[in-house]
This record gives sequence, C-alpha cells and structure tokens, in this order.
Amino acid sequence: MSGRRLRSSRWVYVVAAVLTVGTAGIYQFSWPAIRGALGTQASASGTVLGTIFSVMIVSETLTAFPAGWVRDRYGPHVPLLVAAPLLFCGFVGAAFDPTLPALFLWFALGGGGMGIVYDIAINTPSRWFVSRRGMATGAVSTSFSVTSFLLIPFIERSVNADFSTTLFVLGVAAAATSLVAALVIRDPEKGSSPGDSSDDSSDGSADDSPIDSPTDSPSNGPDVTWRTMVRTRRFWVLYVVFAVANGVGLMLVEKVVVYAMELGFSAAAATFAASLVALGQASGVIVVGTASDRVGRIRSLGGSLVCCAVALTAFVVVGGLDAQWAFVALAGVSMFFRSPPFSILPGLVGEYYGEEYSSENYAVMLTAKLWGGIYGGIGTSLLVAEIGWSPTFLLGAGLAFVAGIATLLLLRSD
Repeated sequence: MSGRRLRSSRWVYVVAAVLTVGTAGIYQFSWPAIRGALGTQASASGTVLGTIFSVMIVSETLTAFPAGWVRDRYGPHVPLLVAAPLLFCGFVGAAFDPTLPALFLWFALGGGGMGIVYDIAINTPSRWFVSRRGMATGAVSTSFSVTSFLLIPFIERSVNADFSTTLFVLGVAAAATSLVAALVIRDPEKGSSPGDSSDDSSDGSADDSPIDSPTDSPSNGPDVTWRTMVRTRRFWVLYVVFAVANGVGLMLVEKVVVYAMELGFSAAAATFAASLVALGQASGVIVVGTASDRVGRIRSLGGSLVCCAVALTAFVVVGGLDAQWAFVALAGVSMFFRSPPFSILPGLVGEYYGEEYSSENYAVMLTAKLWGGIYGGIGTSLLVAEIGWSPTFLLGAGLAFVAGIATLLLLRSD
C-alpha cells in the first residue's frame, strides 16, 4: 500500500484504535462498578481489592514496553494479536473462577492485555498527525474511559444480577476489538512524513510542522532510543509528573465509590460519581489535548494539574459539608483536569525524542503508571487506614499542585 493511500486512511486507524482501547479500558474505569461484586464473590477486604487493582495496573505498565519495542520494529499487528487472548482470559477467568489467589492472576493477565492495547492505540495518532496530534491522540485517550462512562450503570446492574455472564461478555468484546484492530491498524512507511489531512501532498510546508511556539513546546527532535531518553533531565521531570498524575487519578478510580459511601451518600450518588470520573477522564483528554495544539503542551499540562489540585481540594471540602451532588460533580471535574497528560505526553515524547522509537519511548514513560497504580490502589488503602479518607485525598491534591508547578517552572525553558 502506497504512503499516500496509508495517509488517506489515517482516521480509519484512529477509529480502530478508539474501539479497541475503549473496550480494554473497561478493566480500569469500570473497576468501581465491578469492585463490590468481585469482593462479594471472593470474600475480599477493601485492602485486598486495592491490591488486586494495583497488580492490574502494574501488569498494564510492564507490558507496554515490550509491546512498543515490537511495534517500532515489526508493526502493530503482533502486539495486538497477543493482547486479544490476555484480555479474554482476564475477564473470563474472573467470571468462572473468582477466588482470591486466582483473581490476582486473572487481573494481571487482563491488565497486561490492556497495557499492550493502550500503548499501541495511544501512539497511533502521533505517527500519522502533526498539527492535529493533540486532537487525534485525545480522541483515542477519550475512548479509554468514555466507553466505561457509558457502560458503568449497565455493568453495575448486570454484574450484581449475573456476575459470570457479564464478565464473559466483556472479555469477548475486549478480545474481539483487539483482533479487529490488529487487522486494520498500519504504521507509516519508514522515512515518510505524516502530514495532516489538509496537507496530504505535504512537501514540508507550514502545515507539516508542529504549531506550538518554540518557547513552549519543542519541534520534532532527532530519533533516539529510550536509553538516550532516560539520560535527559526533561524525561525525569515528565516521569515524576506523570507518576503523580497517575496516582491521583487511580486513587479516584479505585476509591471514589467507597469514599462516597463512607460519607453516607446514596448508592446512586456513588455510582454516578464513578461515571463522572470516567467522563471527566474522557472529556479532559480531548478538550485540553485539543487546546494544547494551540496554547502549548507544557502550559496545558502544568495548568491542568494545578486546576486538578484545586478541584480535588474542593471535592474533599464539600464532602465534609454533606453536599452530596457537589461532591459528585467535583469528582468529575477533578478527573477532567487530571487526565490531559494522557493526550499531551505521547506527543511530547515524539517531539522531544523523535517518532521512530516513539512507542517504546512512551512505554518507558508509561512505567510511571506502575508507581501511580501502587499508590492509587494499595498505597491509598493503607493511608486511609492510617490517616483517614479526607487527609488521603488532600494529600493527593497537594501532590497534583506540586507536579503542576514543577511542570511550568522546570519545562517551560526547554
């Protein structure tokens, strides 16, 4: 297939990425809806469930790098074909053997499949788009959570009525979309320039260059491997910021329903809060990701995390005032401002370190989610037991604020 035909099909590849990452994302963003039934089936405590969640996120993180390495050298097909049985076994295994030792295995397998799909999907737009990179990446990242937003009420009712059948259907859907994506998604030919739809016949004109100003976001850098990337200062700044963003967000995903119930809010409000967390993730990545194409990626990244800190603080305050629906709304707002790193960082990695090894480089950056997953799951479970619910969430707000300020101060000069 010629480079011109491949470029004309770029939105088909984005759609395939959207579908597969959306069904894979159910593992993470529908966790609040599945958590209760899972605990009942396995007679598991909150701390154990938090540990299972952390194992899933760690597995997701660790599979992203080998998937990216293979994709950079051999294309996206093999990783996606491997992801399909992992996604299937994760949910289907939990459906028919929801015992405590086995659940760690099932969600490790499902998390592994999710990590492969996420790395392949999120790096597909950066290979095909330049001036619309934030928007296209935001669309893929949006699907990772918005699918769960749409399905959470249905999943919660279904999993309580028929646990095994519900998880079986979810496993089949996740595996099927991964197989479809493996057949559809392609990468540009080596040495070709992506260009955007308005510039399909690109000859290096203005529309084929990033539109961020050079003082705020870098132009495309030389192609370097992860070994070179990890020796740069900016990598470690972004890595720590990403770890904090992941920890704060995964704390919301894993704990928002239980926190709402602890405050005495209704089950309906708790479920709606979980839905708004998924919606906040979905809308934040596309809205702020698209805005970052215009106002600059570093400015958007740092500003969003500062806003997340403010919203999360207000979330805790209104919870203490028994303002149930303000609490629910602010759960979504907090996640809205926490989510932009997922549409901004893939583009930044490509711009700083080149596109040839962008999948493996971003996969290394994504290992920050490992620390975030440990903090957001078992870490916050232990903190809640030691210092209480509200202090734990306020600590998360403080970490987000520091990460946002560090981004603005340490990266704007790069």
